[in-house]
Amino acid sequence: MDAVSVALSQAYLDECGVVLHHNVDKGLLTAGRVRLGFGGGKVIRPMELTIGDRATFSVDGRKIPVRDITVDAAKRWISSHLRFVDPEHHLRYRVVMSPGSQELTDIFSRPGTLRVANDTSAAVGFYPLTPTENVVLDVEKYLNSARFKQRFPETGEDIKVMGLRRGRQLDLTVAMPLLANAMDSESAYFDKKKELHAVIERFVRRNEEFSEFTVHLNALDVQGRGLGGVYLSLLGTSAEDADSGQVGRGNRVNGLISLNRPLGTEAAAGKNPVSHVGKIYNVLAHRTARRICEKIDGVKEAQVLLLSRIGSPVNEPQVVSVQVRVDSGVALPDVREAVEALMQRELAGLGRFCADLARGRYPIC
Repeated sequence: MDAVSVALSQAYLDECGVVLHHNVDKGLLTAGRVRLGFGGGKVIRPMELTIGDRATFSVDGRKIPVRDITVDAAKRWISSHLRFVDPEHHLRYRVVMSPGSQELTDIFSRPGTLRVANDTSAAVGFYPLTPTENVVLDVEKYLNSARFKQRFPETGEDIKVMGLRRGRQLDLTVAMPLLANAMDSESAYFDKKKELHAVIERFVRRNEEFSEFTVHLNALDVQGRGLGGVYLSLLGTSAEDADSGQVGRGNRVNGLISLNRPLGTEAAAGKNPVSHVGKIYNVLAHRTARRICEKIDGVKEAQVLLLSRIGSPVNEPQVVSVQVRVDSGVALPDVREAVEALMQRELAGLGRFCADLARGRYPIC
């Protein structure tokens, strides 16, 4: 959905020089059906991608081909991220977007270089990541890297990693499908699974933060149960047959769902990048927390909370709350002025930041 927002933003910029009203964060991927077996299978019902909810369809009498832009962007994203999903044949597309309300669309015709917020919302970001968070992210990126897929082309992209830390011991549960056409028998599946398990263990053991690791790969598997005891996939994604998906139910913008951290509730992907604070503030909070830690001596951890009021300029939040943890020997007054100055610079540069969001320069994980 965020790729769709970026494509619409660029179309609006090309047509009239500004990003116009849109929000496509109401996305639903409905699972399809496959007939699966060792050695291959067949798609018997395609997945369906529903894309909503609001967009600008014309400017000064000139029509903008919103549906074509939307579907083309979705197909390009699928082609570049899911090797075995054919966007022409394995998915159907249902575009259910309509023009926005008069009050919300009027935001985009009001004077000023920055838009006003189209929602009252709060977002929070933090930095740095914990050792557990870093391992979880690193494992997923490694398993979905081009190098890994070249070495193990029989693995799918639909990967989930859960990390649990107990002192210096880390327990990882990894779900990663194996492709049916590369597994001609149950024994071949478990042989490959054993090899992959060893590779993942070697990768995580490079981390020196933990003294002990336990890795569980495809933990629902039961040897001897045939197709009922293995995680096979035809297309590399469980959406082919098992799981539907919805915007906002997945990772936050930093790629994680960290339950012992402050969490916002906004679905950032697909929201417009110039007025919807549910996107702008989510990305900005994490970026600013990182900059505080990297640029201000003595700060070892930062948490940034931003709160908007609908109708106020996006660079004028109701609240900017920054909490920091400092190094031993450093007092809060020592860093207060630098933190406040950095926050002021970030808000002063929000126009450039929103422009970068519109170009897709900040990934919405």
